[in-house]
Amino acid sequence: MVVEVNSMGLYGMNSFKVSVETDISRGMPAFEIVGLPDAAIKEARDRVRSAVKNTGFEFPMCRIIVNLAPADVKKAGSVYDLPIFISILFVTGSIRGDISDSAFIGELSLGGELRPVNGVLPMAIQAKKDGIKKFYVPYENAREGAVVEGIDIIPVKNTNELVKHLRGQDIIPPEKFTKPGNDDLVYPLDFSDVKGQESVKRALEIAACGGHNILLIGSPGTGKSMLAKRVPSILPDMTFNEMIETTKIHSIAGTLNKETSLVTHRPFRSPHHTVSPAGLSGGGAIPHPGEISLAHNGVLFLDELPEFSRNAMEILRQPIEDGQVTISRVNATLTYPCSIMLIAAMNPCPCGYFGHPTRECNCSRQTVASYLARVSGPLLDRLDLHVEVPPVEFEAMSSNSKSESSAEIKKRVDRVRSIQNERFKGTGITCNARITAALMAECCPLDDNAKSTLKKSFDALGFSGRAYVRILKVARTIADIDSSEVIKTKHVFEAIQYRNLDRKYWKK
Repeated sequence: MVVEVNSMGLYGMNSFKVSVETDISRGMPAFEIVGLPDAAIKEARDRVRSAVKNTGFEFPMCRIIVNLAPADVKKAGSVYDLPIFISILFVTGSIRGDISDSAFIGELSLGGELRPVNGVLPMAIQAKKDGIKKFYVPYENAREGAVVEGIDIIPVKNTNELVKHLRGQDIIPPEKFTKPGNDDLVYPLDFSDVKGQESVKRALEIAACGGHNILLIGSPGTGKSMLAKRVPSILPDMTFNEMIETTKIHSIAGTLNKETSLVTHRPFRSPHHTVSPAGLSGGGAIPHPGEISLAHNGVLFLDELPEFSRNAMEILRQPIEDGQVTISRVNATLTYPCSIMLIAAMNPCPCGYFGHPTRECNCSRQTVASYLARVSGPLLDRLDLHVEVPPVEFEAMSSNSKSESSAEIKKRVDRVRSIQNERFKGTGITCNARITAALMAECCPLDDNAKSTLKKSFDALGFSGRAYVRILKVARTIADIDSSEVIKTKHVFEAIQYRNLDRKYWKK
């Protein structure tokens, strides 16, 4: 006799249906799992055997074969404990009924308790597409799965509770989706806490308006990290689709807070400079998302940029351009989205005081040059704005007046983003930083004086083609802030100003 129980598997960002087929036959007692299982699935035999006994059933002393179909796709993780458990109870006749419209996932403890698993949201989305009506998940994953409409998410705490439910004794009500409240959407850090640095705030506002990457360079204690950490507070609110996409990534990576159903804040990821290239891009035998993808639809902040390994920094180049990262392994080639706003911060030299107005730098010229050379030209070229963060003056630090709040800045950012949303309607482009080459001429018209200014600067400063395009995109954002359809000379001048810093420090 063969019993088939539906379950779900993960492959990168995508999920797929898995049929757990169980057969029992006479012969020497054995419990085999086939269908390309990993070590965690093979260990399910002992967890399931113990859970069956501790739920009050007798484990069958016969030959048991469990097949995970499709058999040619690698299966990983402990999500198949529960469907294997259910299939054994059905094949032995301990439970009867029709579960063809149901799917089961979850890790079992030896006592039959269900433990949370990763990737429930993408699994629930795919289960709905596959016609599944009831999706049984661990209790702690239920809020996450309930986001998907049109499918009942049944939260299960333990196997005893599930058996009673399947027998029709104590029905478990499906989890209901609770929309995030206003309190969930309030970012805890605010720009009103920042004293001075008005020019840097202006640059960060431009970056937020257009989704541009930015480099902050300045001495220790000038507020680079403090400013960067507040950028998410002025970014536009996430759309529901962005919340879903971001939550899927965090669900797969296992970083989702089990108390919440959705990621409602734009992510802010700040990996330490010791992070490996695989930690940034993603990795593993079956690659999981790295820091670049975990920052999707949010901010990736790299503090002390020159301290990152060369390989780690260079791995950023293609994802910044493409908005996605592709990871190739022997077992799989997976692509994860990474539409990010990159903020990098660095000191100008090892001691941090090169170019400081009052403190003397202790580094030799060669040491400074060697330190700055750790940041390659191609990576620097991909950072749209280069901003110097000066020391804060005493008058600004000691002032009791409140700086402009994030809410006030965000109003302007929202207005500018609404202009861009109207401009790019139906194109899939979300902000000026993502303008494609085909739309550059149409989206970035310059008046004659602005075109002449840009030409002179291009020839005099020796900008690369990529730098030219990024200056044009930043100028487009500045023009949007001024509600100007055409890019004017003052917009070009301000955009060029944010590309001059590499001439001061890198002498290019």
